[in-house]
Amino acid sequence: MAFSGLRKQINKANQYMNEKIGGAEGTKLDDDFVEMEKRTDITYELVDELQLKTKEYLQPNPTARAKMAAVKGISKLSGQAKASTYPQPEGVLGECMATYGRKLGEDNIFAQSLMEAGESLKQMADIKYSLDDNVKQNFLEPLHHLQTKDLKEVMHHRKKLQGRRLDFDCKKRKQSKGTASPKTPHGSPFSSPVHFSGKAGSMSSHGSNISDDEIKMAEDKFAESLHLAQMGMHNLLENDVEQVSQLSTFADCLYDYHRQCSEILKNLCETLEEKKQEAASRPKKEFNPKTLHDLQLHLDSSDGINHHGNDGINGTRIGPPPPYFPPAPAQPYPPGTTPTRSPLPSPGQANPQHGWDPLFPPGNPPKSQNASPLPSPMKTSPARSPTAQAAYCQALYDFDPENPGELGFKEGDKITLVSRIDENWYEGNVNGKTGYFPVSYVQVVVPLPH
Repeated sequence: MAFSGLRKQINKANQYMNEKIGGAEGTKLDDDFVEMEKRTDITYELVDELQLKTKEYLQPNPTARAKMAAVKGISKLSGQAKASTYPQPEGVLGECMATYGRKLGEDNIFAQSLMEAGESLKQMADIKYSLDDNVKQNFLEPLHHLQTKDLKEVMHHRKKLQGRRLDFDCKKRKQSKGTASPKTPHGSPFSSPVHFSGKAGSMSSHGSNISDDEIKMAEDKFAESLHLAQMGMHNLLENDVEQVSQLSTFADCLYDYHRQCSEILKNLCETLEEKKQEAASRPKKEFNPKTLHDLQLHLDSSDGINHHGNDGINGTRIGPPPPYFPPAPAQPYPPGTTPTRSPLPSPGQANPQHGWDPLFPPGNPPKSQNASPLPSPMKTSPARSPTAQAAYCQALYDFDPENPGELGFKEGDKITLVSRIDENWYEGNVNGKTGYFPVSYVQVVVPLPH
């Protein structure tokens, strides 16, 4: 740096510190210039924030944006150009629908509808990529050019103006201090440092070496920077036509994108409506659930235990409960009458000639591993003794009553038998309550007397 440049930097720092700390006053610019500076600062912030928010609008996923930026940075460092495309959410969702539609099978109407919706969403993703390209080319690039060219030049002139103003004010302040020193009698210790030379009218100051030429040069540079800063801010702020044109282009891109998407969605709605009508008009297929006989499954009736899913390891019951029989009568029947039999046959009365294997064969009711292995006293003793135990059974499963008169219980409960209504229902009591319950839900330990 040349000595004159270093001296100028010292003058600017000196003036800046005097204005901020010493209370010195600098050259004041008019209100119009201050207003232009304020609007320029707002425009600078606007352009920077507008670019950022527009990119977030086009690519709303911050994680994907960060990943793309990282890939771009690594590509620059490695010297390999790797293109990273932003994953549009419409495309991701459309690919998911299309993939699972193909997995379900093309003969399924719902699968066909999924594939139609997926293809429509992927078309919208392609249109979104076109929107990104148009907005970047016609809106973001002009904003970036405005930021890096015009605004940068205006900010440079303003910064230069500030430096030249400080230099001019510093020199003017120093000159005023040198010429305003008080005059005192000759020989006084407070005499002026000004001395006269041999020529009349010529004097110099030891307190300041600032000449009028330097002041004039600093003033001219200050005026030049002021003019350039004013013209730059004026051209920037009065360029409404170009800026509005760019904003209009952005709106046109958005309109074209949404128009094409609306057409795709309209066609999709019409297609899905046709699929819905087709599904509604298709005749329903009758479905008959397969029985154990159809599945070629057989029960081992030697021990009366169901080995097909109801009893697991260590006697743990797994699988669904046994079939539920029709509800019991709502009120007890009067003495001497027999309740109406269930419309469904009991497991013990199934006719083997019709090709149906009974779930619980006659004389071999379902057993629980919690039941006693010893035979019932009623079976070992042909004649009843006065101390015979009351008839009771043990619950194999939980039974929740659904109709009045039914008796609810939990697995393992001991239920006292009162009577047998028919082949499907018992009457008994447990926990002080009396009601009806299905035969297949219990294991009889002590049967009712004949």
